[in-house]
Amino acid sequence: MPMKIRRSFKDTRGESALFQRRAVVGFLLILLSFGLLVSRFHFLQVTHHDEFATRSTNNSVKPRAIPPARGLIYDRNGVLLADNVPAFRLEVVPDKVPDMQALLTELGKVVPLGQDDLDAFKKQQAQSRRFDSVPLKLHLTEDEIDRFAVNRWRFPGVDVVPYLTRHYPLGPLFAHVVGYVSRIDTDDLDRLDPDEYKGTSHVGRTGLERYYEDVLHGKPGYELDEVNADGRIQQVLKTIPPTPGTNLYLSIDVRMQKAAVAAFEGRPGAAVAIDPRNGQVLAMVSVPSFDPNLFVNGIGRADYTALTTDVDKPLLDRALKGAYPPGSTVKPFLALGGLEYGIRRPEDTVLSTGQFCLPGQTRCYRDDTRGGDGTVNMVRAIEKSTNTYFYRLALDMGIDRLSSWMSRFSFGGKTGIDLTGEADGILPSREWKAKRSKQGWFPGETVIAGIGQGYWAVTPLQLGHAMATLAGHGMPYLPRLVMATRASGDARPQMLANPPSGPSLIQKPSDWNVINEGMRAVITGGTGKGLNDGFPYPIAGKSGTAERFSRTSDAYDTNKNSAHLAARHRAWFEAYTPADDPKIAAAAVLEAGAWGAKDAGPIVRKIFDTWLLMQGSTAPSDTPLPYQSLPAPAGSVSVEDQPVESSSSEGGP
Repeated sequence: MPMKIRRSFKDTRGESALFQRRAVVGFLLILLSFGLLVSRFHFLQVTHHDEFATRSTNNSVKPRAIPPARGLIYDRNGVLLADNVPAFRLEVVPDKVPDMQALLTELGKVVPLGQDDLDAFKKQQAQSRRFDSVPLKLHLTEDEIDRFAVNRWRFPGVDVVPYLTRHYPLGPLFAHVVGYVSRIDTDDLDRLDPDEYKGTSHVGRTGLERYYEDVLHGKPGYELDEVNADGRIQQVLKTIPPTPGTNLYLSIDVRMQKAAVAAFEGRPGAAVAIDPRNGQVLAMVSVPSFDPNLFVNGIGRADYTALTTDVDKPLLDRALKGAYPPGSTVKPFLALGGLEYGIRRPEDTVLSTGQFCLPGQTRCYRDDTRGGDGTVNMVRAIEKSTNTYFYRLALDMGIDRLSSWMSRFSFGGKTGIDLTGEADGILPSREWKAKRSKQGWFPGETVIAGIGQGYWAVTPLQLGHAMATLAGHGMPYLPRLVMATRASGDARPQMLANPPSGPSLIQKPSDWNVINEGMRAVITGGTGKGLNDGFPYPIAGKSGTAERFSRTSDAYDTNKNSAHLAARHRAWFEAYTPADDPKIAAAAVLEAGAWGAKDAGPIVRKIFDTWLLMQGSTAPSDTPLPYQSLPAPAGSVSVEDQPVESSSSEGGP
């Protein structure tokens, strides 16, 4: 029989309830999600609106440092010595370059990139943050700028940027004094304040550029730039201008500097001229020199190799770092010490027979004149440069008093000039030798120290400073190159005071008169005879001829050939004028000169001739020479090294 199938009925009421419950849950979920969305919206748009608005703005507004214009450098009359000139450079933002090597390769086909450019770039890139612009090639030519402009679209992250670069209009003439700036390197980054040097690519490297770096540099400014997605500036929103560096006015006169250099006629040496009334340096030259412009934007290997391998060492600042035996130029100072210590009276005499012998020694010390100069007093000994007189004086004074006295004139130490890297030289002393030898001090070493030989080593700056101190009746001034400064906003340059660094070294004025008389006699009848001819004011001076190599016997030289003697001698001359009221003192050295007065004397005389022309009249001023006119910068006129070997030898005047 057929089965009966039971049919079930749908539970519509239950399904409806289930649907309602699900609908409510879904609706609540929608409400919750919407609430969370509204809450997040409120969080972003209301509660933290300022914060996120700032972040958004920062994505399109970038701060950019504006480097300050470096202070300018002038001579005492406003002649421009260090200038800033506009130039253009290629800069790269590494963060925007996916493949740096590929970019440099392609870019080099458009703008030639030397190996020096690439090395400097990679070095600075390693020191910089990825989003900082890094200079790639400095001082672009117009042709290079044009070629890059056509291809600019190919090189994202690369741009041509204007900047001010240093330029030295007179080139080698002031290379050692003014110095130069060069690109900032790793060592500089460690010592420089990053906030003060934002955007700055150069720093003072040598000379006044380095010594006065803090004064010349200035303070950086900033600007807020609106940029597009490629990082290119669309508009400048705000600018805080930088503060330019302070301008410097030197005491040096360009005319004297040129005359001093010309007087050397290319022969290696140095000269320094100082105003004894205030310590202002009127000329300071080192020959040969070099072009400082080569170093500003990175010197090429070929140029640098040529400078460093030159046998005449043009990079060596001989005036500041060259150390030479002073020879007889120390004799006036030693004589003054004898008077001040009471060891000698002006009328005391010594018999010069041609040689001076210490008791118990077979080797004697010679006068330069065969047979000697006979009986001489102090004035005569200075005039004739009689070695025997000063051998005896040095021995009577003793090395301790000798070194103590000479150190007062800054021998054996820094003069304090406003330059870095000044050499100390060597002042013979018991202490100096004890640091370098286990042997004690010998009397013979005192004897030859009395004529500027032996361990002595003096820089031209030291001797020029000592001569200025003597010319100023013993009143010591620190030698100074910068005599005035002019900060941004100043109406006129501000003179820098240079007070004496101590009381006079001369206690009895009559002692100075004796030394002055002896140095006048050098010019009227001694080794410097003829140097005063045609000059309207009396000159007082002293020559020095220091031997570079010891002689192998006690025999006198018979070869008087100038070339032979020049190979053996350092030629010195020191002087001041007017002798009765000195207003300029100078010292000059030739690394190879036969005789001090004959070879170095004319250099000093030419410096004095130019100084006389500077006075503007036949009579020198009774007051220190001021700057004649210091115009505003816009109206101005544009017109390491190895120490020199010292010697240990007894020798001539």
